[in-house]
Amino acid sequence: MKRGLIVLLAAATWGLVTAGSASAQMDSRSIMDPNFRLPFGGASSIPRTTVNFTENYAPGTIVINTKERRLYLVQPNGTALRYGIGVGRDGFRWSGTHRITAKKEWPDWTPPSQMLRRRPDLPRHMKGGIENPLGARAMYLGSTLYRIHGSNEPETIGQAVSSGCFRMTNEDVTDLYSRVRVGTTVVVKN
Repeated sequence: MKRGLIVLLAAATWGLVTAGSASAQMDSRSIMDPNFRLPFGGASSIPRTTVNFTENYAPGTIVINTKERRLYLVQPNGTALRYGIGVGRDGFRWSGTHRITAKKEWPDWTPPSQMLRRRPDLPRHMKGGIENPLGARAMYLGSTLYRIHGSNEPETIGQAVSSGCFRMTNEDVTDLYSRVRVGTTVVVKN
């Protein structure tokens, strides 16, 4: 198994297999082995941890605190899983309540027209994969343009740098993605 995984990771690194098939192998391994780390996207300088959480939300609710730059997945018994996130820079922060309306693995990215006006140098479309700015997973929030998604820039976690989306490391977004479903309530607080 270890040798096969090493060959698979080397092949993925050299582009010999698609991101989808490599991710399927890596995801099944990461679920089985809590010490496994995804080989791309880097680790967060803000470790995922279980914390006391006394706010009154039902278990399974995602609460995003943009001031703290943390995402909480509410658990039973007054606890939550806390993740470090990157948030919107000045002028791009928002608040409200939405639901996850879609979940995608290795999503394609099409920058919205508003972003293209600010950054005409961006590609008009990018296939999903390791180089894609949406990373390994994306969870779409209501009818908004915003997502909770992975990132190939782990150094941005804990910073205010996005255009309103919430960035996580690929490792953390893959973990969150496995724990939530379409319909999950997401509360964004400033």
